Amino acid sequence: MKAIRNSIVAVAVAIGISVLGAGCSSFNKTQKGAAIGAGAGGTIGALIGHSAGNTALGAIIGGAVGGTAGALIGHKMDKQAAEIKQTVPGASVVRQGEGIVVKFDSGILFDVNKSDLKSAAQTNLINLAASLQKNPQTNITIVGHTDNTGSEDLNMGLSIKRAQAVKNFIVANNVDGARLTTVGKGESEPIADNNTLDGRAQNRRVEIAIVANDQMKQQAAQGN
Repeated sequence: MKAIRNSIVAVAVAIGISVLGAGCSSFNKTQKGAAIGAGAGGTIGALIGHSAGNTALGAIIGGAVGGTAGALIGHKMDKQAAEIKQTVPGASVVRQGEGIVVKFDSGILFDVNKSDLKSAAQTNLINLAASLQKNPQTNITIVGHTDNTGSEDLNMGLSIKRAQAVKNFIVANNVDGARLTTVGKGESEPIADNNTLDGRAQNRRVEIAIVANDQMKQQAAQGN
């Protein structure tokens, strides 16, 4: 199964590279994101996001519109990403295509094997909620992850509870709950080696994908 998954990912990446290679060598990050959306959009998003094991990235690339509209969305995301980097120092903020991935190591938010938010984590999430309030034309996917310590069922349940805890706190800070979706991935999407202490620490995380909603997409399509 892993070999099949890797083959699918290789094809998806090759498609993405070919799209970018066709006259995009001088593009900035926003423009490259727009080019990916225009060339393959949801197809690449689904392949990379699900087959490569990155739900947050899949949410962003799968929802891309591409072209000029995608570039306008990317510009707005540039501004919001810069704001989040400045106001949420406990998070890693990465611009991807037409969206943003905000990542918290779980140690910042939770005690070991717990799903109750630490009091020290709340300032970070309050500031993130403030940015989400100021940018209402976005949808947010919150993805919980664990390392492989313990049973798969336990890890899956813990990842779901942690994602839901983050959502509940953000909603309590005046962000419309209809904009937020939660996903628990347990130990299924590692980003580092689970055989090392450092790798397991990296795998215990919460990722938040921020993407344009339909209203922003429509406005971007109209050149606004």
